[in-house]
Amino acid sequence: MSSSLSVYLLDLTATHALVGSRDDALLEVIREKFADDLARDDDWFDSAIERGAPTAYEALRAVVYGGPFSEDGEHAFQYAYAYKRLCSLTGSFLDNSSFSPYRGDWLSVVDEGLKALNVTAVSVEDFDFSDLPGGLPSTYTPGCGEWTYESCVKALEQFEETKRQGHAPPLEPEVVEAVMDVLGWLRQVEARPGYGIVGFRS
Repeated sequence: MSSSLSVYLLDLTATHALVGSRDDALLEVIREKFADDLARDDDWFDSAIERGAPTAYEALRAVVYGGPFSEDGEHAFQYAYAYKRLCSLTGSFLDNSSFSPYRGDWLSVVDEGLKALNVTAVSVEDFDFSDLPGGLPSTYTPGCGEWTYESCVKALEQFEETKRQGHAPPLEPEVVEAVMDVLGWLRQVEARPGYGIVGFRS
């Protein structure tokens, strides 16, 4: 079974503030403009919804209102997908060609490539966990993690220092390609103080 990363560049503070914002105007815009997407998600998860999971819109409303959330942990995935939808609406999607799809321990392989270049301030494996803001329920899928502006800038500094030292080790071509994708993400953040990256693994 394969997995995929979806990675977004966005204002982390503004994105976190959407959780619990009670922004009815935002909800209405999403319901009107993305009705087909919401319906498609409900079709995909129809069996879970029949067992009590919230619909895509119900989950989205709960996230924007800061609850209430289902007490059944089996349904927590819907709130994580709702948060992902908010990120996709407010952020810029970043190239994920090296991470979509991927199999097995690819994220740890890329992290080892980054570490070989002495880049330790960020880790793509961070996106494999459940680090959701605002008290959203934890769930295995989708995984979620974020990189702050400061950690992204630090990672670029670490890479540039390795370049200056001229001691870059040989890496497999596919790892080099993935590392270059990551560096591309970091450079986009560097140009926008206060921004960061939120990634989802599904």
